[in-house]
Amino acid sequence: MGSSAITHRAFCTAQGGDDLDPNYVLSSRVRTGRSIKAIALPPHCSRGERRLVEKLCINALNTLTGELKGKYYPLSSMSDAEQQQLIDDHFLFDKPVSPLLLASGMARDWPDGRGIWHNDNKTFLVWVNEEDHLRVISMEKGGNMKEVFRRFCVGLKMIEELFVKAGHGFMWNEHLGYVLTCPSNLGTGLRGGVHVKIPHLCKHPKFEEVLKRTRLQKRGTGGVDTDAVGSVYDISNADRLGFSEVEQVQMVVDGVKLMIEMEKHLEKGKSIDDLMPAQK
Repeated sequence: MGSSAITHRAFCTAQGGDDLDPNYVLSSRVRTGRSIKAIALPPHCSRGERRLVEKLCINALNTLTGELKGKYYPLSSMSDAEQQQLIDDHFLFDKPVSPLLLASGMARDWPDGRGIWHNDNKTFLVWVNEEDHLRVISMEKGGNMKEVFRRFCVGLKMIEELFVKAGHGFMWNEHLGYVLTCPSNLGTGLRGGVHVKIPHLCKHPKFEEVLKRTRLQKRGTGGVDTDAVGSVYDISNADRLGFSEVEQVQMVVDGVKLMIEMEKHLEKGKSIDDLMPAQK
């Protein structure tokens, strides 16, 4: 998927998504990553390259205005309490601890050159030098996925234009799309998701089949490899390749609406057999 996919038209072509039931959907988010051309990816980059990425991000992001106006916060100058509060609020990444990430070099020189930029409303965030050079995130409380995706498209397009203007475009090719650190994110790199409360459906024997047929995946609210907190799951698109950004977000909107309808049926003791979707 090329950079031309993220345009004003993108979020205009998505259907619905502005009315996901807030009694079930606690928050909505769309994120992706970007890698800067001619700079080694985070597991292999030098300290100098990492600091260059940070400098480029600060220079670009600090020129944003309006709803995207914000500030950069380097990890090295945060207190432990400030870091933990941002992590608990799902705004900030944590230090890599898994053997896979540590062995790949992800934590070298930690926390040098890492940080978070966010707008004043904390609804548009950029992680700097975590798993990717940039992680761009649009998020807010409630179920207005359409607004989250709109802000994501506008902000990401502005960021790419700023980097190109500075002579540092993003890694992309026609065959693979955007090139990111993890091969599972090749393509759009997009993950649109919601934190949704489904106490009945999550225990239903057909829950996994619903996810498979709607091309969605479940995670705990703490991210990949975490368990659900109570009955709240992070539900998101399973694909990064093969579909456009709009199609991926649409799958989340349609799938979550269906899950909420199923949850309401189960609350009343009704069967969900007649609601089972066809395989997408």
